[in-house]
Amino acid sequence: MFSQAEENYIKAIYALDTKTKKGVSTNLIAEKMQTKASSVTDMLQKLSEKRLVIYKKYQGVQLSTKGKKIAASVVRKHRLWETFLVNKLNFSWDEVHDIAEQLEHIKSEKLIDELAVFLENPTHDPHGDPIPDKNGELPSIEKIILATLQVNESGICVGVQDSSSKFLQFLDKQGIALGQKITVIAKEPFDDSLTIKIENRELSISQKIAHNLYVQLK
Repeated sequence: MFSQAEENYIKAIYALDTKTKKGVSTNLIAEKMQTKASSVTDMLQKLSEKRLVIYKKYQGVQLSTKGKKIAASVVRKHRLWETFLVNKLNFSWDEVHDIAEQLEHIKSEKLIDELAVFLENPTHDPHGDPIPDKNGELPSIEKIILATLQVNESGICVGVQDSSSKFLQFLDKQGIALGQKITVIAKEPFDDSLTIKIENRELSISQKIAHNLYVQLK
């Protein structure tokens, strides 16, 4: 059994580890956990003693096989609960993260197994993020950043890089949602902003927004 704090750190390392081929630095973890680097160092030493991470000072940290399994389990629970809240309890996609942060620490494997069956074993959560299976394996999906599309290219919106409430609320206001076909109509040379077409509507979005939307080429 592990504490909520330990699970949160393992999950943070799991998320950061996908973005780097080297060990995850203490500073990166501190930034993600919004805490001091010294506090991260203390926790990494505890996790290392429990053989959840491979940690050498000044060389970054990686999850051990055991750590990856625990992290994938926490992520699986989090994303299943988000799916449940949106699909069954009519929460909006910008409301569910904080609630799922609490529910992800429930220990009952039977509950999570039954939840997955109840939801018909979804492969992705409401934000388009893949849900690990019971073995910790992630379903693969080929996706690229919307900003990389050229003029007249189209893609289906399949996820977001920024899942903050502010960004998701912005997308709702603009009528941008997962599953929609997005076509790039024009690119502004000055600031790389895009004019896009969604369901016969045209709108202009900034480069920042375009870099936070994932699409699958169509």
